Amino acid sequence: MSVPSRRLGLRRLVECAVLIAIGTVLSLFEFSGPWALGGGITVCSMLPLVLICHRHGTKWGICSALVYGVLQMFLGMKNVMYGQNFWQVLAIILLDYVVAFGVIGLAGIFDKCIKNRPVSIAVGSVFATLLRLACHFVSGWIIWEALWPNELGWASPLWSLAYNASYMIPEMIITTVAAVALYFPLKKYYYGEDLK
Repeated sequence: MSVPSRRLGLRRLVECAVLIAIGTVLSLFEFSGPWALGGGITVCSMLPLVLICHRHGTKWGICSALVYGVLQMFLGMKNVMYGQNFWQVLAIILLDYVVAFGVIGLAGIFDKCIKNRPVSIAVGSVFATLLRLACHFVSGWIIWEALWPNELGWASPLWSLAYNASYMIPEMIITTVAAVALYFPLKKYYYGEDLK
């Protein structure tokens, strides 16, 4: 490995660590609207992960998103402890944290097939966020409904979809709009042109 490529690898590692830290701090500031059935909406906590995906590629994006997911798990450890047996705890860890946030690392997979960059960013952000929603939906349906049946008496899948969509759809909109808006002033950095 040459010295410049070693430096590039170190720079990527540091950038990813800083962006993961920024996303983690942003995740601590939650709000919810009157429409929300639960969960919390953050102000762009997934945006740093989306930037990593476009700047450094899917491999770095997925690795960074997995690290971010583990950090979120530690921050939300009380949720993990609600599991009543090993399998429930494992399912909560995987579906609500590791896989749910890990899929955000796929936000950049449309870069090569969609040539219009803002469209690629928007489609990738929506796609990755919908995958995260799917993970939370399955977890809500299979795990959380078994732990705490909803008080409204809704069918489990309908309740899980409504509950999780009530905060994930606004999160998706905020992340997508911010990611596309930042593309224009940060175009050079978005795709790593400053690294060449």
